[in-house]
Amino acid sequence: MPEVILPVLDEAEALPWVLGRMPGGFDPLVVDNGSSDGSGAIAAALGARVVEEPATGFGAACWAGLAAAGSELVCFMDCDGSLDPRDLPGLVEAVATGRMDLALGARTPEPGAWPWHARLANRALAAELRRRTSAPLTDLGPMRVARRLALLDLGIRDRRFGWPLEMVIRAAREGWAVGELPVPYLRRVGGRSKVSGSVRGTARALRDMAAVLA
Repeated sequence: MPEVILPVLDEAEALPWVLGRMPGGFDPLVVDNGSSDGSGAIAAALGARVVEEPATGFGAACWAGLAAAGSELVCFMDCDGSLDPRDLPGLVEAVATGRMDLALGARTPEPGAWPWHARLANRALAAELRRRTSAPLTDLGPMRVARRLALLDLGIRDRRFGWPLEMVIRAAREGWAVGELPVPYLRRVGGRSKVSGSVRGTARALRDMAAVLA
């Protein structure tokens, strides 16, 4: 039964929708990364297992979830309503059958879901990944699936926004079969994204990813 690691920072509005659409047989593991809106309590009331991670940073939350998980396969996805948990089974199937070792969801955005500055930055990062690793990726998608123990063995060190990029680079260097499947990308529920919601947020993420590339 795969666990779904959901890094959360103030996602009280989106949590009911995300957790309510979790497929049968998938266990949500919410990592509360210092929310001030009661996200952790809401997730627990909705039946999710909740882990507290006081160290700030997207990678810190992802690492805490990975360390706390116990399933053979683990999933990662944003918890802002931009991704639908019902798209996870296709990625899980690709890894469970051995077709991929790391499966990413390549986002197909609905109108208005993906600001131009974030889309351009993502396109540039995907091109650099293809150049460095030959992995056939078009998107550095936040929805992904892999085997838990293999991920732990990768030794990912970044604890900020460079985490997703470092995961792909290390996996490719270890000879993993890295691939992607298309998934819809929706308008987030409430507020704006910490990364793509502003030019400043995107610039901060790019800074962290540039450090990983260096």
